[in-house]
Amino acid sequence: MSRRWIVLALIFLGIVINYVDRGNLSIAAPAIMGEFRLEPASMGMLLSAFFWTYAVFQIPSGAIVDRFGIRGSYAAGFLLWSLASAGIALSRGSRDVIGLRMVLGIAESVAPLASIAFIRSNFAGKDQGLPTSIYIAGQNIGPAVGALAGSLLIDRWGWRAMFAITGLGALFWLPAWLMAVPASGTGAAAEAARPADDFAWPAWWSWRLLLTSRIFWLMSLATFLSSYYWYFVLTWVPSYLILSRRFSTLEMGRVVSTGLFIMAVVNIIGGSVADQVAARIGVFPARVMFGAAGWGGTATILLLLVTGREWTLPVFTLAMCATGIGNSSYWAITQHLPPKNMVGRTIGYLNTVSVIAGIVAPLTTGFILGPKKHFGPAIFVAGIGPVLAALCMLAAGGKGLEKMKSRLAGETMAVADQPPA
Repeated sequence: MSRRWIVLALIFLGIVINYVDRGNLSIAAPAIMGEFRLEPASMGMLLSAFFWTYAVFQIPSGAIVDRFGIRGSYAAGFLLWSLASAGIALSRGSRDVIGLRMVLGIAESVAPLASIAFIRSNFAGKDQGLPTSIYIAGQNIGPAVGALAGSLLIDRWGWRAMFAITGLGALFWLPAWLMAVPASGTGAAAEAARPADDFAWPAWWSWRLLLTSRIFWLMSLATFLSSYYWYFVLTWVPSYLILSRRFSTLEMGRVVSTGLFIMAVVNIIGGSVADQVAARIGVFPARVMFGAAGWGGTATILLLLVTGREWTLPVFTLAMCATGIGNSSYWAITQHLPPKNMVGRTIGYLNTVSVIAGIVAPLTTGFILGPKKHFGPAIFVAGIGPVLAALCMLAAGGKGLEKMKSRLAGETMAVADQPPA
Protein backbone atom coordinates (compact mmCIF):
# COMPACT_ATOMS: atom_id res chain seq x y z
CA MET A 1 0.00 0.00 0.00
CA SER A 2 1.37 3.41 -0.98
CA ARG A 3 2.00 6.04 1.66
CA ARG A 4 -0.87 8.24 0.47
CA TRP A 5 -3.40 5.46 1.17
CA ILE A 6 -1.89 4.82 4.60
CA VAL A 7 -2.21 8.53 5.41
CA LEU A 8 -5.76 8.51 4.00
CA ALA A 9 -6.62 5.60 6.33
CA LEU A 10 -5.35 7.62 9.29
CA ILE A 11 -7.30 10.65 8.08
CA PHE A 12 -10.41 8.47 7.98
CA LEU A 13 -9.76 7.22 11.51
CA GLY A 14 -8.94 10.73 12.74
CA ILE A 15 -12.20 12.13 11.40
CA VAL A 16 -14.10 9.23 13.00
CA ILE A 17 -12.59 10.19 16.37
CA ASN A 18 -13.23 13.87 15.61
CA TYR A 19 -16.94 13.24 15.16
CA VAL A 20 -17.18 10.91 18.13
CA ASP A 21 -15.82 13.65 20.38
CA ARG A 22 -17.91 16.47 18.92
CA GLY A 23 -21.08 14.33 18.99
CA ASN A 24 -20.78 12.99 22.53
CA LEU A 25 -22.70 15.91 23.99
CA SER A 26 -25.71 15.12 21.79
CA ILE A 27 -25.78 11.53 23.05
CA ALA A 28 -25.51 12.72 26.65
CA ALA A 29 -27.98 15.62 26.21
CA PRO A 30 -31.03 14.00 27.87
CA ALA A 31 -28.94 12.90 30.89
CA ILE A 32 -27.22 16.30 31.18
CA MET A 33 -30.54 18.13 30.88
CA GLY A 34 -31.82 16.05 33.78
CA GLU A 35 -28.74 16.46 36.02
CA PHE A 36 -28.22 20.19 35.39
CA ARG A 37 -31.99 20.90 35.12
CA LEU A 38 -31.77 22.54 31.70
CA GLU A 39 -34.60 23.56 29.38
CA PRO A 40 -34.29 22.82 25.61
CA ALA A 41 -33.22 26.42 24.87
CA SER A 42 -30.36 26.17 27.40
CA MET A 43 -29.33 22.77 26.05
CA GLY A 44 -29.33 24.29 22.57
CA MET A 45 -26.81 26.82 23.86
CA LEU A 46 -24.52 24.02 25.08
CA LEU A 47 -24.86 22.15 21.79
CA SER A 48 -24.08 25.32 19.87
CA ALA A 49 -20.99 26.36 21.90
CA PHE A 50 -18.62 24.03 20.03
CA PHE A 51 -19.43 25.80 16.78
CA TRP A 52 -18.72 29.31 18.05
CA THR A 53 -14.96 28.82 18.08
CA TYR A 54 -15.03 26.17 15.36
CA ALA A 55 -16.44 28.81 12.99
CA VAL A 56 -14.04 31.59 14.01
CA PHE A 57 -10.96 29.38 13.51
CA GLN A 58 -11.84 27.89 10.10
CA ILE A 59 -9.99 30.42 7.95
CA PRO A 60 -7.01 30.86 10.34
CA SER A 61 -6.66 27.08 10.59
CA GLY A 62 -6.86 26.77 6.81
CA ALA A 63 -4.02 29.28 6.52
CA ILE A 64 -1.95 27.28 9.01
CA VAL A 65 -2.51 24.08 7.03
CA ASP A 66 -1.54 25.81 3.77
CA ARG A 67 1.58 27.25 5.37
CA PHE A 68 2.89 24.40 7.52
CA GLY A 69 1.31 21.23 6.13
CA ILE A 70 -0.88 18.72 7.90
CA ARG A 71 1.52 16.73 10.11
CA GLY A 72 2.22 19.04 13.04
CA SER A 73 -0.97 21.09 12.86
CA TYR A 74 -3.19 17.99 12.89
CA ALA A 75 -1.21 16.35 15.71
CA ALA A 76 -1.39 19.43 17.95
CA GLY A 77 -5.09 19.85 17.33
CA PHE A 78 -5.80 16.19 17.99
CA LEU A 79 -4.04 16.21 21.36
CA LEU A 80 -5.84 19.35 22.51
CA TRP A 81 -9.30 18.23 21.47
CA SER A 82 -8.88 14.80 23.12
CA LEU A 83 -7.99 16.41 26.44
CA ALA A 84 -10.83 18.95 26.15
CA SER A 85 -13.37 16.24 25.42
CA ALA A 86 -12.19 14.11 28.33
CA GLY A 87 -12.29 17.16 30.60
CA ILE A 88 -16.08 17.46 30.24
CA ALA A 89 -16.28 14.48 32.59
CA LEU A 90 -15.24 16.86 35.40
CA SER A 91 -17.85 19.53 34.61
CA ARG A 92 -19.72 20.99 37.56
CA GLY A 93 -22.31 22.83 35.51
CA SER A 94 -23.25 24.22 32.12
CA ARG A 95 -20.52 26.90 32.17
CA ASP A 96 -17.80 24.26 32.41
CA VAL A 97 -19.33 22.38 29.49
CA ILE A 98 -19.53 25.53 27.36
CA GLY A 99 -15.89 26.46 28.05
CA LEU A 100 -14.53 23.02 27.20
CA ARG A 101 -16.70 22.74 24.11
CA MET A 102 -15.27 26.05 22.89
CA VAL A 103 -11.74 24.67 23.34
CA LEU A 104 -12.85 21.55 21.47
CA GLY A 105 -14.04 23.74 18.59
CA ILE A 106 -10.69 25.50 18.29
CA ALA A 107 -8.73 22.25 18.26
CA GLU A 108 -11.00 20.32 15.90
CA SER A 109 -11.03 23.10 13.30
CA VAL A 110 -7.77 21.80 11.80
CA ALA A 111 -8.97 18.26 11.04
CA PRO A 112 -11.32 18.73 8.05
CA LEU A 113 -9.09 21.36 6.46
CA ALA A 114 -5.97 19.20 6.67
CA SER A 115 -7.90 16.17 5.41
CA ILE A 116 -9.28 17.86 2.30
CA ALA A 117 -5.97 19.60 1.58
CA PHE A 118 -4.25 16.20 1.58
CA ILE A 119 -6.80 14.67 -0.81
CA ARG A 120 -6.59 17.67 -3.16
CA SER A 121 -2.79 17.51 -3.21
CA ASN A 122 -2.45 13.75 -3.70
CA PHE A 123 -5.35 12.72 -5.97
CA ALA A 124 -6.29 14.01 -9.43
CA GLY A 125 -9.69 15.66 -9.89
CA LYS A 126 -11.27 12.69 -11.64
CA ASP A 127 -10.04 10.37 -8.86
CA GLN A 128 -11.10 12.43 -5.85
CA GLY A 129 -14.59 10.95 -5.50
CA LEU A 130 -13.47 7.76 -3.72
CA PRO A 131 -11.00 9.33 -1.26
CA THR A 132 -13.46 12.14 -0.55
CA SER A 133 -16.19 9.58 0.05
CA ILE A 134 -13.88 7.69 2.42
CA TYR A 135 -13.29 10.95 4.29
CA ILE A 136 -17.03 11.72 4.37
CA ALA A 137 -17.67 8.15 5.51
CA GLY A 138 -15.53 8.96 8.54
CA GLN A 139 -17.91 11.82 9.29
CA ASN A 140 -20.77 9.31 9.19
CA ILE A 141 -19.10 6.48 11.09
CA GLY A 142 -17.89 8.83 13.82
CA PRO A 143 -21.40 9.78 14.98
CA ALA A 144 -22.47 6.14 14.49
CA VAL A 145 -19.67 4.84 16.72
CA GLY A 146 -20.33 7.66 19.15
CA ALA A 147 -24.03 6.87 19.34
CA LEU A 148 -23.48 3.14 19.78
CA ALA A 149 -20.55 3.27 22.19
CA GLY A 150 -21.81 6.39 23.97
CA SER A 151 -25.24 4.94 24.68
CA LEU A 152 -23.65 1.75 26.06
CA LEU A 153 -21.23 3.69 28.26
CA ILE A 154 -23.97 6.00 29.55
CA ASP A 155 -26.24 3.05 30.27
CA ARG A 156 -23.52 1.28 32.28
CA TRP A 157 -21.43 4.01 33.89
CA GLY A 158 -23.06 7.36 33.18
CA TRP A 159 -22.31 10.31 30.91
CA ARG A 160 -19.17 11.44 32.75
CA ALA A 161 -17.44 8.10 32.20
CA MET A 162 -18.37 8.26 28.52
CA PHE A 163 -16.50 11.54 28.04
CA ALA A 164 -13.42 10.35 29.94
CA ILE A 165 -13.16 7.00 28.13
CA THR A 166 -13.75 8.26 24.59
CA GLY A 167 -11.55 11.36 25.05
CA LEU A 168 -8.49 9.64 26.48
CA GLY A 169 -8.92 6.32 24.71
CA ALA A 170 -8.43 7.89 21.28
CA LEU A 171 -4.87 9.04 21.96
CA PHE A 172 -3.49 5.84 20.43
CA TRP A 173 -3.98 7.53 17.04
CA LEU A 174 -1.38 10.21 17.68
CA PRO A 175 1.88 8.17 17.51
CA ALA A 176 0.63 6.33 14.42
CA TRP A 177 0.03 9.66 12.70
CA LEU A 178 3.46 11.04 13.57
CA MET A 179 5.15 7.89 12.25
CA ALA A 180 3.17 7.70 8.99
CA VAL A 181 3.22 11.32 7.80
CA PRO A 182 6.56 12.68 6.49
CA ALA A 183 8.15 15.40 8.59
CA SER A 184 8.20 17.66 5.53
CA GLY A 185 4.40 17.66 5.56
CA THR A 186 1.87 16.85 2.90
CA GLY A 187 -0.36 19.91 3.00
CA ALA A 188 -1.38 21.92 -0.01
CA ALA A 189 1.38 24.45 0.50
CA ALA A 190 4.03 21.78 0.61
CA GLU A 191 2.80 20.42 -2.71
CA ALA A 192 2.46 23.75 -4.46
CA ALA A 193 5.72 24.97 -5.91
CA ARG A 194 5.24 28.62 -5.08
CA PRO A 195 7.44 31.14 -3.27
CA ALA A 196 6.83 31.45 0.46
CA ASP A 197 5.72 35.07 0.22
CA ASP A 198 2.71 33.97 -1.86
CA PHE A 199 1.26 32.97 1.50
CA ALA A 200 0.21 36.60 1.82
CA TRP A 201 -2.92 35.63 -0.05
CA PRO A 202 -5.02 38.80 0.32
CA ALA A 203 -2.40 40.59 -1.83
CA TRP A 204 -3.11 38.46 -4.88
CA TRP A 205 -6.43 36.78 -4.38
CA SER A 206 -9.15 38.73 -6.26
CA TRP A 207 -12.01 39.11 -3.81
CA ARG A 208 -13.92 41.10 -6.40
CA LEU A 209 -13.90 38.07 -8.69
CA LEU A 210 -15.48 35.96 -5.97
CA LEU A 211 -17.94 38.42 -4.48
CA THR A 212 -19.41 39.27 -7.89
CA SER A 213 -19.74 35.62 -8.90
CA ARG A 214 -23.16 33.97 -8.91
CA ILE A 215 -21.44 30.59 -8.45
CA PHE A 216 -19.74 31.80 -5.27
CA TRP A 217 -23.02 32.78 -3.64
CA LEU A 218 -24.87 29.67 -4.82
CA MET A 219 -22.19 27.37 -3.38
CA SER A 220 -22.13 29.35 -0.14
CA LEU A 221 -25.91 29.10 0.22
CA ALA A 222 -25.83 25.38 -0.60
CA THR A 223 -23.24 24.91 2.14
CA PHE A 224 -25.40 26.65 4.74
CA LEU A 225 -28.66 24.91 3.85
CA SER A 226 -27.23 21.38 3.71
CA SER A 227 -25.17 21.92 6.85
CA TYR A 228 -28.17 23.14 8.85
CA TYR A 229 -29.78 19.74 8.30
CA TRP A 230 -26.58 17.82 9.06
CA TYR A 231 -26.00 19.62 12.34
CA PHE A 232 -29.64 19.26 13.30
CA VAL A 233 -29.17 15.51 12.93
CA LEU A 234 -25.94 15.48 14.94
CA THR A 235 -27.20 17.67 17.78
CA TRP A 236 -30.92 17.02 18.26
CA VAL A 237 -31.95 13.73 16.63
CA PRO A 238 -30.72 11.62 19.60
CA SER A 239 -32.91 13.71 21.93
CA TYR A 240 -35.80 13.50 19.43
CA LEU A 241 -35.66 9.71 19.48
CA ILE A 242 -35.74 9.62 23.29
CA LEU A 243 -38.10 12.50 24.06
CA SER A 244 -40.53 12.26 21.14
CA ARG A 245 -40.33 8.70 19.82
CA ARG A 246 -39.86 7.25 23.32
CA PHE A 247 -36.82 5.11 22.53
CA SER A 248 -34.56 4.08 25.40
CA THR A 249 -30.95 5.28 25.43
CA LEU A 250 -29.76 1.96 24.00
CA GLU A 251 -32.50 1.90 21.36
CA MET A 252 -31.60 5.44 20.36
CA GLY A 253 -27.97 4.41 19.96
CA ARG A 254 -28.94 1.50 17.72
CA VAL A 255 -31.18 3.61 15.46
CA VAL A 256 -28.64 6.42 14.99
CA SER A 257 -25.65 4.12 14.56
CA THR A 258 -27.41 1.80 12.10
CA GLY A 259 -28.48 4.67 9.87
CA LEU A 260 -25.04 6.27 9.88
CA PHE A 261 -23.12 3.00 9.36
CA ILE A 262 -25.23 2.20 6.29
CA MET A 263 -24.79 5.79 5.13
CA ALA A 264 -21.00 5.36 5.27
CA VAL A 265 -21.10 2.23 3.08
CA VAL A 266 -23.38 3.90 0.55
CA ASN A 267 -21.04 6.94 0.54
CA ILE A 268 -18.03 4.89 -0.51
CA ILE A 269 -19.95 3.00 -3.18
CA GLY A 270 -21.46 6.23 -4.47
CA GLY A 271 -18.07 7.94 -4.57
CA SER A 272 -16.58 5.12 -6.61
CA VAL A 273 -19.48 5.19 -9.08
CA ALA A 274 -19.27 8.99 -9.30
CA ASP A 275 -15.57 8.73 -10.22
CA GLN A 276 -16.44 6.40 -13.10
CA VAL A 277 -19.15 8.76 -14.32
CA ALA A 278 -16.79 11.75 -13.94
CA ALA A 279 -14.23 10.03 -16.18
CA ARG A 280 -16.87 9.85 -18.92
CA ILE A 281 -18.83 13.09 -18.72
CA GLY A 282 -16.52 15.40 -16.77
CA VAL A 283 -15.81 16.13 -13.12
CA PHE A 284 -18.26 18.94 -12.47
CA PRO A 285 -21.30 17.57 -14.38
CA ALA A 286 -20.96 14.23 -12.56
CA ARG A 287 -20.56 15.80 -9.12
CA VAL A 288 -23.54 18.13 -9.68
CA MET A 289 -25.72 15.25 -10.83
CA PHE A 290 -24.88 13.04 -7.85
CA GLY A 291 -24.96 15.92 -5.37
CA ALA A 292 -28.36 17.26 -6.39
CA ALA A 293 -29.91 13.79 -6.47
CA GLY A 294 -28.52 13.00 -3.04
CA TRP A 295 -29.68 16.18 -1.35
CA GLY A 296 -33.07 15.91 -3.03
CA GLY A 297 -33.43 12.44 -1.53
CA THR A 298 -32.77 13.83 1.95
CA ALA A 299 -36.35 15.15 1.91
CA THR A 300 -37.48 11.64 2.88
CA ILE A 301 -36.70 12.69 6.48
CA LEU A 302 -40.00 14.60 6.33
CA LEU A 303 -41.80 11.24 6.37
CA LEU A 304 -41.08 11.16 10.10
CA LEU A 305 -43.86 13.74 10.41
CA VAL A 306 -46.51 11.32 9.13
CA THR A 307 -45.23 7.83 10.03
CA GLY A 308 -45.28 5.80 13.22
CA ARG A 309 -42.50 4.71 15.54
CA GLU A 310 -41.83 1.51 13.58
CA TRP A 311 -40.84 3.54 10.50
CA THR A 312 -38.23 5.60 12.30
CA LEU A 313 -35.21 3.46 11.40
CA PRO A 314 -35.92 2.94 7.66
CA VAL A 315 -36.89 6.60 7.12
CA PHE A 316 -33.84 7.90 8.99
CA THR A 317 -31.52 5.48 7.18
CA LEU A 318 -32.84 6.35 3.72
CA ALA A 319 -32.56 10.08 4.38
CA MET A 320 -29.01 9.77 5.71
CA CYS A 321 -27.82 7.64 2.77
CA ALA A 322 -29.11 10.29 0.37
CA THR A 323 -27.45 13.00 2.46
CA GLY A 324 -24.12 11.18 2.30
CA ILE A 325 -24.16 11.05 -1.49
CA GLY A 326 -25.00 14.75 -1.64
CA ASN A 327 -22.33 15.77 0.86
CA SER A 328 -19.60 13.68 -0.77
CA SER A 329 -20.28 15.12 -4.20
CA TYR A 330 -20.42 18.68 -2.91
CA TRP A 331 -17.10 18.53 -1.06
CA ALA A 332 -15.47 16.86 -4.07
CA ILE A 333 -16.54 19.93 -6.06
CA THR A 334 -15.14 22.36 -3.51
CA GLN A 335 -11.67 20.82 -3.49
CA HIS A 336 -11.48 20.55 -7.29
CA LEU A 337 -12.63 24.14 -7.88
CA PRO A 338 -9.83 26.32 -6.39
CA PRO A 339 -6.11 26.42 -7.30
CA LYS A 340 -4.08 23.83 -5.40
CA ASN A 341 -2.38 26.22 -3.03
CA MET A 342 -5.72 27.80 -2.06
CA VAL A 343 -7.52 24.61 -1.05
CA GLY A 344 -7.02 25.01 2.70
CA ARG A 345 -8.31 28.56 2.78
CA THR A 346 -11.16 27.87 0.36
CA ILE A 347 -12.36 24.93 2.44
CA GLY A 348 -11.77 27.11 5.49
CA TYR A 349 -14.22 29.69 4.14
CA LEU A 350 -16.86 27.12 3.19
CA ASN A 351 -16.43 25.36 6.52
CA THR A 352 -17.01 28.72 8.20
CA VAL A 353 -20.33 29.01 6.37
CA SER A 354 -21.11 25.40 7.30
CA VAL A 355 -20.29 25.95 10.95
CA ILE A 356 -22.43 29.07 11.11
CA ALA A 357 -25.25 26.68 10.26
CA GLY A 358 -23.92 24.52 13.10
CA ILE A 359 -24.35 27.48 15.44
CA VAL A 360 -27.83 28.32 14.16
CA ALA A 361 -29.30 24.79 13.95
CA PRO A 362 -29.14 23.75 17.64
CA LEU A 363 -30.10 27.21 18.88
CA THR A 364 -33.04 27.51 16.49
CA THR A 365 -34.19 23.97 17.24
CA GLY A 366 -34.05 24.57 20.98
CA PHE A 367 -36.14 27.71 20.52
CA ILE A 368 -38.67 25.95 18.26
CA LEU A 369 -39.08 23.04 20.68
CA GLY A 370 -40.01 25.21 23.63
CA PRO A 371 -41.12 23.72 26.95
CA LYS A 372 -43.46 21.24 25.19
CA LYS A 373 -40.57 19.75 23.15
CA HIS A 374 -42.60 19.49 19.92
CA PHE A 375 -40.23 18.35 17.16
CA GLY A 376 -42.52 18.55 14.10
CA PRO A 377 -41.73 22.12 13.00
CA ALA A 378 -38.01 21.63 13.72
CA ILE A 379 -37.85 18.53 11.50
CA PHE A 380 -39.67 20.36 8.69
CA VAL A 381 -37.28 23.34 8.81
CA ALA A 382 -34.23 21.05 8.79
CA GLY A 383 -35.54 18.67 6.12
CA ILE A 384 -36.34 21.34 3.54
CA GLY A 385 -32.78 22.75 3.65
CA PRO A 386 -31.01 20.08 1.54
CA VAL A 387 -33.73 20.30 -1.13
CA LEU A 388 -33.05 24.01 -1.51
CA ALA A 389 -29.30 23.25 -1.51
CA ALA A 390 -29.84 20.81 -4.40
CA LEU A 391 -31.56 23.58 -6.36
CA CYS A 392 -28.56 25.85 -5.71
CA MET A 393 -26.19 23.19 -7.03
CA LEU A 394 -28.29 22.71 -10.17
CA ALA A 395 -28.39 26.47 -10.68
CA ALA A 396 -24.58 26.59 -10.49
CA GLY A 397 -24.33 23.75 -13.03
CA GLY A 398 -21.37 21.82 -14.34
CA LYS A 399 -20.54 24.38 -17.04
CA GLY A 400 -20.77 27.27 -14.61
CA LEU A 401 -18.40 25.57 -12.18
CA GLU A 402 -15.94 24.80 -14.99
CA LYS A 403 -15.93 28.46 -16.06
CA MET A 404 -15.38 29.54 -12.46
CA LYS A 405 -12.42 27.16 -12.14
CA SER A 406 -10.86 28.56 -15.32
CA ARG A 407 -11.32 32.15 -14.13
CA LEU A 408 -9.74 31.37 -10.75
CA ALA A 409 -6.80 29.61 -12.37
CA GLY A 410 -6.31 32.48 -14.82
CA GLU A 411 -6.41 35.05 -12.02
CA THR A 412 -3.83 33.13 -9.99
CA MET A 413 -1.49 32.72 -12.97
CA ALA A 414 -1.79 36.39 -13.90
CA VAL A 415 -0.85 37.55 -10.44
CA ALA A 416 1.92 34.97 -10.12
CA ASP A 417 3.52 36.35 -13.29
CA GLN A 418 3.63 39.90 -11.92
CA PRO A 419 7.03 41.08 -10.63
CA PRO A 420 7.30 41.51 -6.87
CA ALA A 421 6.55 44.95 -5.50
